[in-house]
Amino acid sequence: MIEIIPGITEKNWDAFVAKVALVAPFTQWIHLNVSDGSMGTPETLTDVSKLTEIASSYPELRIEVHLLTANPEKYVRPLADSGVKRLIAHVESNDPRLFLEAVKFDEVEVGLALDGTTEVEQLEPFLEEIDFVSIMTAEAGVSGGTFLPEAVEKVKLIRQNYPDLPIEVVGGITDVTVKAVKDAGATRIVAGDYIFHDPGAAAEAIESLKSI
Repeated sequence: MIEIIPGITEKNWDAFVAKVALVAPFTQWIHLNVSDGSMGTPETLTDVSKLTEIASSYPELRIEVHLLTANPEKYVRPLADSGVKRLIAHVESNDPRLFLEAVKFDEVEVGLALDGTTEVEQLEPFLEEIDFVSIMTAEAGVSGGTFLPEAVEKVKLIRQNYPDLPIEVVGGITDVTVKAVKDAGATRIVAGDYIFHDPGAAAEAIESLKSI
């Protein structure tokens, strides 16, 4: 089953809340990018304790957090305590093993992300310990980034070798690029600009990605 997940990159809390309100009636999940600048990506919202407000305002909505940070392990406890249901760290972080150790006793789904220039082999030591993989189909941390066609081959390779593993793709997703990642075997599609570029048409954008 394909999931279409609105992706939100904001530094301002009110802007984040406004985007959540736009899509909450039309999705079961939202994807929040959290960056502290330590991986060379622009800083975003990092006061994750406020996410409890989203959980209480939208009890049917689930949150996954994409940690664009060199030391993702330090965010595990506050995020788990805030009700986040999925956590994603980068294999390019300082030590992915520290993240996996920190999160293993929490009731959250655990994923590792692979950036555009990193080879799939970097994920292999961790694949038995995670619930899903996340493939960057645009440069990490860049809202509205250009789709990377070579990422499709990574999705295909993982799907061939791990037929039951959920594969998420993040970045550059539109009504044109979504078919390539679906055909390659992606099961979770995170889209940001395509869904939010016209606030009045967010529901239609989500439905259009589902239907392709």
